[in-house]
Amino acid sequence: MMRDNSDIGKIKILMDELGNNLTQPVIIYFTGGATAVLLCYREMTLDVDIKPVPDHSEVYNKIRDLKEELNINIELAAPDNFIPELPNWKERSIFIEKIGKVDFKHYDLYSQVMAKVERGSEQDIKDAKNFVKHSVDTEKLMNFFIQIKERFIKYPAINPEELERKLIEFSSAISN
Repeated sequence: MMRDNSDIGKIKILMDELGNNLTQPVIIYFTGGATAVLLCYREMTLDVDIKPVPDHSEVYNKIRDLKEELNINIELAAPDNFIPELPNWKERSIFIEKIGKVDFKHYDLYSQVMAKVERGSEQDIKDAKNFVKHSVDTEKLMNFFIQIKERFIKYPAINPEELERKLIEFSSAISN
């Protein structure tokens, strides 16, 4: 089913609906295009990617209903689906707002940049560049990569040497 793109207004309605209707405490981490839209780096996204923590059925039931009510794509996706978790990612995740029992945060931008560079689409690279402008230090990004490089064994679709090359090229292009 074709759904509408999500702009900041629709994402804010989603936040209000989740915050005002969930009865159990949860953190909703926004990732990808949703982060880019909420940080005003682009006007809309095809999918609102989120990671709810902890996992519980109340969140999934409400998400299912809101996808229909708001006519938007809501996907359960986060950088740790594509790359190993970076050390202390939760501490670096950016608080957005608390509504009811729900804390809304941006998933760690270092993790998002690394996952976006790995994917490498034109939109992913644009988003990654904007996240670097926001607060991501490319030297620190490379240090995180070195810390997790051995854990890519659990991600057989990713060639760590190729990702390292992409990260170096990305970092060089940003600093020029």
